[in-house]
Amino acid sequence: MNRIYRWYRSWSLATRQFLFLFIITFTFFVLLAWNNYYKAADLFKNQMVSDSVTLIARTNQFLDTYLDNSRNVLLLIATDAKLLQEGDGNKISESLRFIAENNSALVKTLYLIRKDGKVYASSQVKYEIIGNPQLRSIYDKSQKTYGAAVVSQPYASTLSGETVAISRPVSSSNGDIIGVAVIELNLENLNRKISELTSGSYQTFVIMSDKDKVVTFDRDNGILPQKPGTYHEDLPESFVGKLAGLPITASEVNGSTGKLVVVKSGQNRLGWTLLVLIKDRYFYQNVIRLFDNYKAAASIWFVVLLFMAFAMSRYMTKSIRMLAIKMDRVQDIGVIPNLVVKREDEIGRLTQSFNAMMERIRNLLQETKQMEERKKQLELKMLQSQIAPHFLYNTLACIGSLAKQHRTQEVKETIRALVGVLSFSFDKTSEFLTVEEELAGLNLYMQIQKIRYGDKFTFIQQIDPEALSCSILKLTLQPILENAVFHGIAPSRKGEGLIHVRGSIRKGKLRFFIRDNGTGMEKTKLRKALEERMIDPGSERTSGIGMANVHQRLRIHYGASYGLRIGSVPHAGTVVCISIPVSRR
Repeated sequence: MNRIYRWYRSWSLATRQFLFLFIITFTFFVLLAWNNYYKAADLFKNQMVSDSVTLIARTNQFLDTYLDNSRNVLLLIATDAKLLQEGDGNKISESLRFIAENNSALVKTLYLIRKDGKVYASSQVKYEIIGNPQLRSIYDKSQKTYGAAVVSQPYASTLSGETVAISRPVSSSNGDIIGVAVIELNLENLNRKISELTSGSYQTFVIMSDKDKVVTFDRDNGILPQKPGTYHEDLPESFVGKLAGLPITASEVNGSTGKLVVVKSGQNRLGWTLLVLIKDRYFYQNVIRLFDNYKAAASIWFVVLLFMAFAMSRYMTKSIRMLAIKMDRVQDIGVIPNLVVKREDEIGRLTQSFNAMMERIRNLLQETKQMEERKKQLELKMLQSQIAPHFLYNTLACIGSLAKQHRTQEVKETIRALVGVLSFSFDKTSEFLTVEEELAGLNLYMQIQKIRYGDKFTFIQQIDPEALSCSILKLTLQPILENAVFHGIAPSRKGEGLIHVRGSIRKGKLRFFIRDNGTGMEKTKLRKALEERMIDPGSERTSGIGMANVHQRLRIHYGASYGLRIGSVPHAGTVVCISIPVSRR
């Protein structure tokens, strides 16, 4: 990968521009052609779906007519109650056979079921031999409809095969129900009729009942999947479940030959739903000719594009190459020549920008030098002020007072802490140290202050263990603690003072919060707390650095987004937040 990248970087600007123009333009053309190709296919698909919706509406009209004709046959039987009351079995069977033969396009088998359970069929002999166990449940459901026709769910009949039954009660002249007339529909004939309307080499149909059962479908075109191990080529239950869950609109499912577009209707008067399934590939077969035209146009455009990209890249980079030759003559950054501007186009503006950039470089060099000088001055100021005379005087006076009181142990501890503070302050080995080392020096300083002020305040520190190994500028925390002791706790007339130091790592930043419950600061003083004029060389401080210098040192080393933030409430206390990036030694 590195070799390829180095090889790419060795190309000239003209070569890169040529390849860039060629690739971008060619890609745009390919995407445009591809987009148009699929949009054309989608347009054709939408047209086909619209045609399928119209076809479904017409097919549902046919099914409604089919239902009306079936009801008329039932009505013909149901109104002839006298035939059933006479009880002549041969006459009833002959009448049913006659009606069934004259309506064979609709009827597979006709039944008349008397109230006592006696059944007459249009194929009486076959019924007496085979029977039909479904008639009992059909009879019971029809009894509860108060004269309305009932459409059953699809089932396998011993006489009619796969069928659906439509039943209606037969009433006497006085309104009593004396039996039920039943038609088992000729679904094979219905399947052929609907296949003529909806099926083809690229599409098929499925009719489902209101209980999501398959009434009939086209078994001959092989578009739909087949349930393994079934003689009648039933649809898999998973596929039927997918069809049942589709919305009443155009959707997609996977069939045996690939993806299918399904157009689903609402329920018709039979309670049935018609679904037309179209091969997804069919939509794209009709735009292949358009794709061939795109390929021919792409071949011509490819040659033209090569020539145009080459000519444009050479023309556009000629002046840039000349400018690069002049810019290469800049060897000494201290002597930066201005280029002569002779053009007013983009190349001329580029030359002007180059001259302006050189001027900015000069200014940045000057600012960098000034910043370095300022940084050195601040560091020098820190080193020169590391030991404040007042601090040494007061500490030694404290030691003398302890000695007069014969408090030998406290004298030893104070001297040991003072030596530690002096060693920590004079140590010039590194400008940075770990948080743990900074806290060690801080604890020595606070030990002296605790001996000096006694029980006037309590010092608490809570530092996350993961923060102890982080790097920090030397003498960052100590000046803040000085301010808390001398300007917060010492002047306060409260009971027990509190200084709390908390340090943690949050979102890639190392933060310290130094809180005291001292006198606090007024708003005017708070606004000036980080300004240089707040530094008082005569105040009694150990380092003499002050919060303003700490703030400036942090901003110089880490950037303007880091440093100190101060919040204070008069007579309540002060909180100082120190924020620096996380780094480890």
